[in-house]
Amino acid sequence: MSVASPFRYSYTRILGPWTCAACSRSLAQIPRARNPAFTARRWLNTTKTAQQSAVPHMNQMHAQYKLKNRTVMNYVFSVIVGFVAITYGSVPMYKMICQQTGWGGQPIKSAAHGSSSTLDPSERLRPLESHPRIRITFNGSVSDVLPWKFVPQQREVRVLPGETALAFYTATNKSPEDIIGVATYSVTPGQVAPYFSKIQCFCFEEQRLNAGETVDMPVFFYIDPEFVTDPSMKGIETVTLSYTFFKAKYDKDGHLRPVPMG
Repeated sequence: MSVASPFRYSYTRILGPWTCAACSRSLAQIPRARNPAFTARRWLNTTKTAQQSAVPHMNQMHAQYKLKNRTVMNYVFSVIVGFVAITYGSVPMYKMICQQTGWGGQPIKSAAHGSSSTLDPSERLRPLESHPRIRITFNGSVSDVLPWKFVPQQREVRVLPGETALAFYTATNKSPEDIIGVATYSVTPGQVAPYFSKIQCFCFEEQRLNAGETVDMPVFFYIDPEFVTDPSMKGIETVTLSYTFFKAKYDKDGHLRPVPMG
């Protein structure tokens, strides 16, 4: 029994599983065949993931375009509303300025020096003979929607500071219907405006002309004597007074408003 044991052990090892070392190395170098179904499924999953990631990007682009379009529309709407407000508010705004600065008609102290001056208003109506006369020219115009003819009767007048002067404009309604007009005015150069005082004026007031009617409109004014003492007025020899008439009507609240220009 002791002799047979080594042979039995050797026989058992010989009959055990055997693998060729060369074949095992060759098989290890052969690449595995890929499963076509697995490859297609993986490609589909990758494409689907890419599409899902692209959808939010497109949604973001659409949202940005919508926001940009909304911003542009708001800007355009604001500009339109602003122009309409300026058109309807021009006359009330000018009237408010006229009332605040005293240009409504009565003699006043100069807006630039009123706080420091102690002169009585009547003292301002004394002409300064030592100063050269100032040339006052006149302009008249109407808006496009007002069928009126509006012109000054004189081209110019020459006055001394503190001297009153009277000028006339003529307005004619050329339409077959009654029309209400409202006038605004301006003074050139602009720095002279605080010294240009009107005692009587037709600005900012309702002027109703019947069909075909012609009326004369007076302007009674003077140049404040403080014009002479203001260094910024040095060298100014000509002043232009301009009036522009606008067509107007009453709104539902009874306020007189200019008709927008067409």
